[in-house]
Amino acid sequence: MNHTLRIRPVVSCTLLAATLVAGAAACGDSDDHPLSAQPFDAADEVSFNTPDGGKKVDPDKPLEIRVDADDGRITDVSAVDAAGRHLAGELDADGHRWHSTAPLAAGTRYTVKVRMEDDDGAPGTRTMSFDTAKATKFLEVTFGPRAGTYGVGQPLVATLSAPVTDNASRATVERGLRVRSTPAVTGSWYWVDDKTLHYRPKEYWPAKASIEVSSNLTGIKVTNALYGAPAKALKITTGDRIEAITDASEHSMTVLRNGEVINTIPVTTGKPGFDTRNGVKVVLGKEQYVRMRGESIGIAAGSSDSYDLDVYWATRVTWSGEYVHAAPWSTGSQGYANVSHGCTGMSTSEAEWFFNTVREGDIVSVVGSDGETMTPFDNGYGDWNLSWAKWQKGSALKNDTTAPRVDTVEAARLRPQV
Repeated sequence: MNHTLRIRPVVSCTLLAATLVAGAAACGDSDDHPLSAQPFDAADEVSFNTPDGGKKVDPDKPLEIRVDADDGRITDVSAVDAAGRHLAGELDADGHRWHSTAPLAAGTRYTVKVRMEDDDGAPGTRTMSFDTAKATKFLEVTFGPRAGTYGVGQPLVATLSAPVTDNASRATVERGLRVRSTPAVTGSWYWVDDKTLHYRPKEYWPAKASIEVSSNLTGIKVTNALYGAPAKALKITTGDRIEAITDASEHSMTVLRNGEVINTIPVTTGKPGFDTRNGVKVVLGKEQYVRMRGESIGIAAGSSDSYDLDVYWATRVTWSGEYVHAAPWSTGSQGYANVSHGCTGMSTSEAEWFFNTVREGDIVSVVGSDGETMTPFDNGYGDWNLSWAKWQKGSALKNDTTAPRVDTVEAARLRPQV
């Protein structure tokens, strides 16, 4: 085909002085010898495999763009959907065919810009748009916790409406979930089970941080049957860095705010057979009053370990019933001996102070106990008990197929233990 403005002139310049004044033209275009030609309309040369008549494109089929060998070659393709997402693709070595290498998004409009050049090197362009058909089955994502201010240990949670099992689909989900933190952090998702992901930084969140989690999965093919649905973004903030560290062997709790000690409290923790869990826990909630009974944790009524108590200023750290709370019946042992059934007990005044000082997401750690280590996911937020290396193995974006993961999360009963 013949096209106008295909002159490819060679323009030479001779350096007449050691330096040129800024803004002075050393050489320039001329009407007779343009430096570049205006791209021609390549509508006749560039073809798409999309249906005619404005019909919607099947998102399950790849996009294909061709230029016949006699017409030249493709030099660049840009395909962007209405959300600003670029469609990945690959150009053949001869430049005659480009095809998408990722699935098209469903229910959106794509704008495609193709650049080519003919056999004489003249540039041509073609721009076209098309709509993809809407999906019929969706994968929904819900983010947690609720909006608000939390402690620096609070993980983010993404809950899916349907299970996602294979690694490739999980990787698609992770790539579509966006976490932005100010200040910035290094973090990663962990697949707790087929429908639940947790996100945490390498270290605790910074104090006074702003955090937003959102989904870019709308219309994206996740599995053979499911496409991403729109999701409501979540914004949270963190407060001061509050850490409570209990040394069960010393019967003492040290509370720090932003690295400085603000209180040291005599405590009692779990006695032998009811040892308090070691490790890092996160405050789950606060209850000013809780009735605690031994039967709820399997202690037979009437036994020497049985109890039925009204408990005040109770800060929950596990779903199975471990609290930090007021224990006026054990003040003689606080600071000296461990006599509880697993909770951390202290005087009423100290428990009230602790209750009013901490918030959800604050860190409560236990060391020096003979108890087991807090589990990562099935009894609260034990996420921080995994090393960063092990945490990263829970991400589908890592190619370690031997990485252990929890296949199911069984909801623990909300059982208080004193």
